Amino acid sequence: MTARARLVLFLVAAVVVAAFFTAACAHLPTFGTPDHPYGDRAVAAALAHRTANVVSSVNFDIRAFDTLGEESILFGTVLGATLLLRRAHDERQRRARAESVMPTTRLFGTVLLPVALVVGVYIVAHGQLSPGGGFQGGVILATALHLAYVAADYRALKRLRPLTALDVADSLAAASYSLIGLAGLVAGGAFLENVLPLGTFNTLTSGGTVPLLNAAVGVEVACGLIALLAHFLSQAVELTESDRHENGDD
Repeated sequence: MTARARLVLFLVAAVVVAAFFTAACAHLPTFGTPDHPYGDRAVAAALAHRTANVVSSVNFDIRAFDTLGEESILFGTVLGATLLLRRAHDERQRRARAESVMPTTRLFGTVLLPVALVVGVYIVAHGQLSPGGGFQGGVILATALHLAYVAADYRALKRLRPLTALDVADSLAAASYSLIGLAGLVAGGAFLENVLPLGTFNTLTSGGTVPLLNAAVGVEVACGLIALLAHFLSQAVELTESDRHENGDD
């Protein structure tokens, strides 16, 4: 396809998207009005399923199928990065060197790491009750683990990071989201329908399937980001060109 043909195709698609977007915006409530039809329905649905956090109710109940797609995108990204960043035939692995760290940085990372882990677990576990959830908590958990890299060096991070177990946990968490969705079909409802007992409002057991889906996403995001960063860090720290290639031999 020529550059001109690609430009024409883009312009046609842009016009179509712009037309539909304009038509959709024309039917939106007036800016600043107290009338919010979607918000009113979302709040009512969240309260009916005893989910205090309306955002989590939307993500993991009302539009849980959309969240499955978002989770799958991250899972596919990790798989793609694993394939692209795998060790090539002209690369060799070297042992990471010990790095010196300022005492204040070491103290900061050592103190903050367990605190960040606790906060990450809290955000994931309470996603159906308060602001936060699986995506946010998963990012916090992944970031917390990498404080070992900041406070010490790559070797310390590698000792704390069971990459094989995290890869397995990432796959199981991604699959468990779909399995919970299939439970809705088995129970006689629809895929990802909230069919579990709703529990007591404003407690950890409230929301039916929402806390389970939330936890699955939290584990998948945390493990996926750790695995993703592991491959980039390995490229930067451990892999180097082979001696033969460095000497210019063919």
